[in-house]
Amino acid sequence: MEFGRVTDEELVRVDFTLPADPQITVDTLAAAKNDVPLQVHVGCAKWGRKEWIGKIYPPKTKDANFLDEYVKHFDCIELNATFYQVYGTDTIAKWKTKADSNPGFKFCPKFSQSISHIRRLKNADDITTTYYEGILAFGEKLGPLFLQLSDNYTPKSFPELKAYLEQLPKDIPVFVELRHKDWFAVAENRDRVFNLFRELNIGSIITDASGRRDVVHMALPTPHAFIRFVGNSLHPTDYARVDEWVERIKNWKDQGLKSVWFFMHQHDERYSPELADYVVEELNKALGTQLMRPTFIQRDDKPTAQTSLLL
Repeated sequence: MEFGRVTDEELVRVDFTLPADPQITVDTLAAAKNDVPLQVHVGCAKWGRKEWIGKIYPPKTKDANFLDEYVKHFDCIELNATFYQVYGTDTIAKWKTKADSNPGFKFCPKFSQSISHIRRLKNADDITTTYYEGILAFGEKLGPLFLQLSDNYTPKSFPELKAYLEQLPKDIPVFVELRHKDWFAVAENRDRVFNLFRELNIGSIITDASGRRDVVHMALPTPHAFIRFVGNSLHPTDYARVDEWVERIKNWKDQGLKSVWFFMHQHDERYSPELADYVVEELNKALGTQLMRPTFIQRDDKPTAQTSLLL
C-alpha cells in the first residue's frame, strides 16, 4: 500500500500518538449493549503474495493454492480483489469452499472501483446489484463490506454519498473509508458525515498511515471498529504503534465495543505476517482471546519486537 507513505527521514519525525476519542465515539460506545463477547479478527489484504512462499506458505506453493494456505494462518481477509473486478457467484463460491477448513473465517470484500471511483456512487444501482449478488455466495463467511472513497472524493459530493448509502441493503454491515483532507480539516464536514454514518448504522474505517495522521480520526459511529494499519517494514515504531492500538481497543471493549477488524498492511507486504502475528499475540494477552497466529516456516531476518525497541 502506497497511501500515506513517507521517507525514512520523515518517518522518525512522525507523531504516532493516537488522538483522544471524539464525542461521537464516547456516545456510541456508551449506548451500545455489550451483552456478547467482543468479536476480534485480524488479517491481511491479499492472499496472493509470492513473498510469503517459504515464510508461511510451503515452498513451491502454486498461485491457485494461495488461498488454501492463507486460511490456515488468519481468520479474515480485507478482500481487495473485488475492487478490481465484480465477481460472479461461481468464483465466490469456490473461494468460500477453500475457506471451509477454517470455520470462523470471514471475507470482507471491497466495493468495486466501478461503483466508488468511476461512477463515484452516481447511477451505480446496476453494478451495486451485481456486486451484492456475487458476494452473497460467501454465505456465512461474509463479513462486513468496505467502501473506499477516492482521494479526490470531496465533501461537495456529500449529497451523492448520502443518497447511495441510504439505498444499500441494511442486513450486511458496511464500513466507509474517507480520504480527502477536507472531510477531516473542516469540523462541519467531519460532524456531518460521521453523524450520517451513525444515523444509517454505517461504520467508519480508521486508516493508520504514517503520512496521513488526519485519517486516524478515531470516530466510531457504530460500536464496531475497522482498522487498516499501514506499517513500515517492521520499523521499531510499528511495534510501539501496535501496542497503543491494543490498549485503545481494550479501552473500547470496556466501554461497549462489539467487534474489531484489524487489517495489516505494509508498504513492503512481505513483512505483513510478522507484524500481524505481533498484533494477535498482544491482543490475546490484553483481551484474553485465543486468536489464531500465523505459523512460520521461516522468518525474514528483520528485528523482532523486543530487539527493535533497543535499536
